[in-house]
Amino acid sequence: MPKLLIIYFSRTGGAKQMAKAAFEAAQSEDGTEAILKWAEDAGPDDLLAADGYIFCAPENLAAIAGGMKEFFDRSYYSVLGKIEGRPYAQMICAGSDGENAMKQTARIATGWRLKVAQEPFIICTHAQTTEQILADKTIGEEDLQKCRELGEAMAAGLAMGVF
Repeated sequence: MPKLLIIYFSRTGGAKQMAKAAFEAAQSEDGTEAILKWAEDAGPDDLLAADGYIFCAPENLAAIAGGMKEFFDRSYYSVLGKIEGRPYAQMICAGSDGENAMKQTARIATGWRLKVAQEPFIICTHAQTTEQILADKTIGEEDLQKCRELGEAMAAGLAMGVF
């Protein structure tokens, strides 16, 4: 049975809600095992054991959040040349933009020679003040549905062998 690994990092809950929505939808797809891991608990062995990936993180200070970047730093060279061709998708939670975090994740995936299975998307919380940025986030139902659709599509694609 193919395995879909969803790795996320979140400090204020937005990216966690997104990852959980994708995970719950992926679990409902027969023929694929979905695995949800917090970036600080994930590593090279998890990447090697999976057949496809969803990376989900917030953008902080116009970059991938530190916890997700640290996961990539710990894992990058250990799996280089060993996961080529596997499909991936990504979701970014941002206060205003998210483009740089999306580009950074795509560059890492390109270095690993992963295949884009679904176009990345950014969910914007519009957090602009210090209080809004540091506050716990609540992702709206419409945006969570996008995350569910991504999880479901990735799991179905792995189960059908289309990637």
